[in-house]
Amino acid sequence: MHNLKDINEGVIFPKGQKITDEHFIGTTWVEALVPMDRTFNCHVANVAFEPGARNNWHKHPGGQILLVTGGIGYY
Repeated sequence: MHNLKDINEGVIFPKGQKITDEHFIGTTWVEALVPMDRTFNCHVANVAFEPGARNNWHKHPGGQILLVTGGIGYY
Protein backbone atom coordinates (compact mmCIF):
# COMPACT_ATOMS: atom_id res chain seq x y z
CA MET A 1 0.00 0.00 0.00
CA HIS A 2 1.21 3.49 -0.74
CA ASN A 3 2.31 5.80 2.01
CA LEU A 4 1.74 9.57 2.06
CA LYS A 5 5.34 10.27 0.89
CA ASP A 6 4.82 8.07 -2.21
CA ILE A 7 1.55 9.80 -3.03
CA ASN A 8 3.11 13.25 -2.63
CA GLU A 9 6.01 12.25 -4.92
CA GLY A 10 3.64 10.96 -7.62
CA VAL A 11 4.39 7.23 -7.18
CA ILE A 12 1.62 5.29 -8.93
CA PHE A 13 2.61 1.67 -8.24
CA PRO A 14 4.77 -0.04 -5.60
CA LYS A 15 8.42 -0.59 -6.65
CA GLY A 16 8.37 -4.31 -5.83
CA GLN A 17 11.22 -6.80 -5.52
CA LYS A 18 14.64 -6.77 -7.25
CA ILE A 19 14.71 -8.82 -10.44
CA THR A 20 17.37 -11.43 -11.10
CA ASP A 21 16.51 -12.50 -14.64
CA GLU A 22 18.50 -13.02 -17.84
CA HIS A 23 16.30 -10.47 -19.63
CA PHE A 24 17.38 -7.54 -17.42
CA ILE A 25 20.73 -5.74 -17.17
CA GLY A 26 21.31 -3.42 -14.24
CA THR A 27 19.12 -2.99 -11.20
CA THR A 28 15.40 -3.43 -11.84
CA TRP A 29 12.38 -4.18 -9.67
CA VAL A 30 9.03 -5.86 -10.39
CA GLU A 31 5.68 -5.72 -8.62
CA ALA A 32 2.84 -7.95 -9.84
CA LEU A 33 -0.36 -5.91 -10.12
CA VAL A 34 -2.72 -8.49 -11.66
CA PRO A 35 -2.06 -12.25 -11.69
CA MET A 36 -1.75 -14.28 -14.89
CA ASP A 37 -5.09 -14.42 -16.71
CA ARG A 38 -5.94 -17.76 -18.36
CA THR A 39 -8.15 -16.12 -20.98
CA PHE A 40 -5.59 -13.62 -22.28
CA ASN A 41 -2.41 -15.44 -21.13
CA CYS A 42 -1.11 -12.14 -19.78
CA HIS A 43 -0.34 -10.65 -16.38
CA VAL A 44 0.11 -7.03 -15.37
CA ALA A 45 3.21 -5.85 -13.49
CA ASN A 46 5.07 -2.67 -12.65
CA VAL A 47 8.74 -2.79 -13.66
CA ALA A 48 11.05 -0.03 -12.40
CA PHE A 49 14.52 0.58 -13.85
CA GLU A 50 17.48 2.19 -12.09
CA PRO A 51 19.15 4.80 -14.35
CA GLY A 52 21.22 2.94 -16.96
CA ALA A 53 19.37 -0.38 -16.49
CA ARG A 54 17.68 -2.01 -19.46
CA ASN A 55 16.11 -5.20 -20.64
CA ASN A 56 16.91 -7.42 -23.61
CA TRP A 57 14.33 -7.98 -26.33
CA HIS A 58 12.18 -11.00 -25.50
CA LYS A 59 8.70 -12.39 -26.13
CA HIS A 60 5.64 -12.82 -23.95
CA PRO A 61 3.27 -15.63 -25.08
CA GLY A 62 0.18 -13.46 -24.60
CA GLY A 63 1.90 -10.24 -25.64
CA GLN A 64 2.40 -7.29 -23.35
CA ILE A 65 1.21 -3.76 -22.81
CA LEU A 66 3.78 -1.13 -21.82
CA LEU A 67 2.57 1.82 -19.79
CA VAL A 68 5.51 4.18 -19.39
CA THR A 69 5.11 6.41 -16.32
CA GLY A 70 8.43 8.27 -16.44
CA GLY A 71 12.03 8.37 -17.54
CA ILE A 72 13.91 8.76 -20.80
CA GLY A 73 14.77 5.95 -23.17
CA TYR A 74 13.94 3.94 -26.28
CA TYR A 75 11.14 1.47 -26.81
